[in-house]
Amino acid sequence: MPEITFLQAINQALHQEMKADDTVFILGQDIGVLGGAFQATAGLFDEFGRKRVIDTPMCEYAFSGLASGAALMGLRPIVEFQFADFISTGFDPIVQFAATHHYRQKNPLPIVFRAPWGGGSYAGPFHSQCPEAWFAHTAGLKVVIPSNPHDAKGLLISAIRDPNPVIFFEPKFLYRSQRGDVPSDSYTVDLGLADVALAGTDISIITYGAMVPEAIAAAKTLTKSSISCEVIDLRTISPLDRESILATAKKTGKVLILHEARKTAGIGAEIAAIISENAFEYLDAPIKRVTAPDTPVPYSPPLENAYRPNSDNVVHAAKELYYF
Repeated sequence: MPEITFLQAINQALHQEMKADDTVFILGQDIGVLGGAFQATAGLFDEFGRKRVIDTPMCEYAFSGLASGAALMGLRPIVEFQFADFISTGFDPIVQFAATHHYRQKNPLPIVFRAPWGGGSYAGPFHSQCPEAWFAHTAGLKVVIPSNPHDAKGLLISAIRDPNPVIFFEPKFLYRSQRGDVPSDSYTVDLGLADVALAGTDISIITYGAMVPEAIAAAKTLTKSSISCEVIDLRTISPLDRESILATAKKTGKVLILHEARKTAGIGAEIAAIISENAFEYLDAPIKRVTAPDTPVPYSPPLENAYRPNSDNVVHAAKELYYF
């Protein structure tokens, strides 16, 4: 299998699905000749033309609503937001219409809303947010955040083929920093299933997206202190893989939840509640969370480095948990 970047895996999935299914098309700002703000759609315009690779005005509300109309007519639109932060401008057509359509009419509405997500690039508070909790709280939406090139391609193909709306967040910090073996052929990774990224026995680190490499790095450091960590990559934020979450909690008895988003009302709180309600008797220590603080994302590189969780934070928290 060839080794490619996370970004190349996304691009490959888009190429292959558009080639395999002529109802698939993509729309968003600067996705045509420019190839997208991060080059995720590079080459698509040349191969498929302006009828299937549609540059839109800077109006997320309009092209999110347009996608719903296209899906109702039997097409499979893929909407690209330049940054996940801008998805808030399209909130109403996503949450009020797309998410509720199947519940109201029992008809499919196959749309993928893609967005570069998270920090690590010193882009400030308008280009670095992690808004997954907004959409995980909305019935009718699946929310996916991959952590490596193999999963990025397989999960995106699954999302495109899904009959109902999927929010697909792509950690932009991983776009070029993560490389991995990815099959050249088309394949899928099931939505809603977590992955054991690293097996362990003493502490469970439950995480997703760009924090998975940080968790694995921390786990490798902790082995030097004879602490064995199991790293669970959720991959899908909604629906959560409750079975995998509970299985790892019962296995180790100590749980550390790690995510890049802010702490209050984040996905980590829901995971902690699932474990507390269903596996409390297996716990040997309180559940611990490592997250960003409850502030906007700072622009200054030193401040963002302090704001954003990293492997050192995980090592420190894991040792506190281990010796509790």
